Amino acid sequence: MPSSPTLAADSSVLLVQLSDSHLFAGAHGKLLGMDTQDSLQRVIDRVLEEQPQVDLMLASGDLSQDGSLESYVRFRQLTSVIPAPARWFPGNHDELPAMRSACVDTDLLEPVVDLGGWRIIVLDSSIPGAVPGYLDEQQLRLLARALSEAPERHHLICLHHHPVSIGCRWMEPIGLRNPEELFAVLDRFPQVRALLWGHIHQEFDQLRNGVRMLATPSTCVQFAPGSEEFQVDQEAPGYRWLRLHADGRLETGVSRVTGIPFVVDYSVKGY
Repeated sequence: MPSSPTLAADSSVLLVQLSDSHLFAGAHGKLLGMDTQDSLQRVIDRVLEEQPQVDLMLASGDLSQDGSLESYVRFRQLTSVIPAPARWFPGNHDELPAMRSACVDTDLLEPVVDLGGWRIIVLDSSIPGAVPGYLDEQQLRLLARALSEAPERHHLICLHHHPVSIGCRWMEPIGLRNPEELFAVLDRFPQVRALLWGHIHQEFDQLRNGVRMLATPSTCVQFAPGSEEFQVDQEAPGYRWLRLHADGRLETGVSRVTGIPFVVDYSVKGY
């Protein structure tokens, strides 16, 4: 059974997405020259300033850079100031055993949550030891079952890896490897309203068959949109908010922090 925070079905709900925080075991580790704990803290501070009432926080993968238990414990501590239920799902840098250890006796890894008139489904697209993503048969069955059991609800589907081309040539091979299997499920269910992911460290917002395709900036380093080769952008870290209305409408936007001094360390190859 999905967990279901107490909200009227005709209420609109506010979600906040934090993505690709890349925390380290040690405090103040740096990714490509940026202190990822400091940047995450600044994004959280902005969430608290801008969003007085959050109904659900989504952490959409690569919470950790090194997969350490310490990094997940720190992520949980830092984000606990957001007074809302939360759901985590893994990315290519995450280590599920350590993530699970940090989530013992919580519902942080529960894959289905009903909120207002919506159902939010989170999927695990990670492949142990690999950068690209894949939805195995178990995940596809979970998705189909969760969709079929709630035809009266609007659905938001979440995963880490991008299932469509984003126009960055170097990221094409490291997206979801079986998007056709994902869409074969989604295209059967007219109640699907949006698909949400992380991984690409940049904004993305397009329509596919009437379904919103959305991706979100990282809470640390950003990647340059439209880049042929790996390239870091000068855009600031940020988060995405999503207002889900009872009639199926979705409003969303990205908010970025300001004032982070940052010089890209190009001695680091890739991320």
